[in-house]
Amino acid sequence: MDIVDRDTRSRMMRGIRSRNTRPEILIRRLLHQKGFRFKLHDSKLPGKPDIVLPKYRAVVFVHGCFWHGHDCHLFKMPSTRREFWKNKIEKNRLNDVRAFRELRSMAWRVVTIWECATKGPTRLEHGIIVECLASWLLGEENVLEIPQDGEERG
Repeated sequence: MDIVDRDTRSRMMRGIRSRNTRPEILIRRLLHQKGFRFKLHDSKLPGKPDIVLPKYRAVVFVHGCFWHGHDCHLFKMPSTRREFWKNKIEKNRLNDVRAFRELRSMAWRVVTIWECATKGPTRLEHGIIVECLASWLLGEENVLEIPQDGEERG
């Protein structure tokens, strides 16, 4: 059972940002310090990537572990309205796959950074994250995923 009433929960959920989240701002700051310049939330691209680096034909998605159903310590399926949340998260995942495929078909390189890589007890050091990103941007790989365990997935 939820510990707050329905109206309060609704107000709390409306306050959760989809843009300019702490993990996203951290990644932007790290990239900027490293000398990379970028655009934000380009609505002309599928999925409106959080960060767009046109010079490298690369986009960065900073995914919240809850909203995108990441299998990590930050994700826990709510115990109330389970069917609603299951459908919501599944729809987000399908949108992620669709955007990824469309971007790749347009020859964009795509990196996904999970929230758990930037916060919590299993977070990666900022230096590791930015070096991994910089290496990927300057390299030839088309796809990269940075989860909390630091194991790059491409």
